[in-house]
Amino acid sequence: MKKIIIAIDGFAGCGKSTTAQLVAEKLDYIYITTGAMYRATTLYFLRNNIPFDTENEEMAEALEQMRIELRVEGEHKVAQTYLNGVHVEDELRTPQVNDNVSQVSVYPMVRKEMVRQQRMIGKEGGIVMDGRDIGTVVFPQAELKIFMKADVEVRAQRRLQELEERGIEISLQEVVENLKERDRIDTTREQSPLKQAEDAIVIDTTYMTIPQQVEKVCTLARERMIEINKVEN
Repeated sequence: MKKIIIAIDGFAGCGKSTTAQLVAEKLDYIYITTGAMYRATTLYFLRNNIPFDTENEEMAEALEQMRIELRVEGEHKVAQTYLNGVHVEDELRTPQVNDNVSQVSVYPMVRKEMVRQQRMIGKEGGIVMDGRDIGTVVFPQAELKIFMKADVEVRAQRRLQELEERGIEISLQEVVENLKERDRIDTTREQSPLKQAEDAIVIDTTYMTIPQQVEKVCTLARERMIEINKVEN
């Protein structure tokens, strides 16, 4: 049966990444999180004191010097993020990166480079890719598009638990404010704003567990693959 591209877009804290990773595992697909690429770019800018209050020559030079790799490792086929050859997966969700990633990702030169790399990674199909603009910009031809949303308070609780598990101390209110600001930036930016693709299936995860989300997406994916298989045969 033909392997498809599954694009999962939506707001931060909806369970996109966890769900996408588990869906890929169940379908024997490769999981790619595009958010990690923008976070790695942000981490590089912060480490090297690259100004990102506006597009500038330093930013352009940094993008040329920066090399992001998503290496598929382990039996679960989860892509691990490497920045100029160094594993940085554990550093991508610090409060400093969280507070700046939406600002960095608004710039056309940043998004253009990330989209180019994302298309190269997923052109053969058999992938689950999550982000903000996968179904609208990166892979508008994706066979299955999912758009996830959830109540901001619920998203904040989830993100807080995730940060606490990483040993990061932060208040719930700070997380709520961070998510609201990210939502504002993501949905209003001029370049590739977060929005629902016309043919995307909306999943509200407010009252759904991760296993329920995974089952829902897997069911939709299998139904889509059967439809495509019937047409092609």
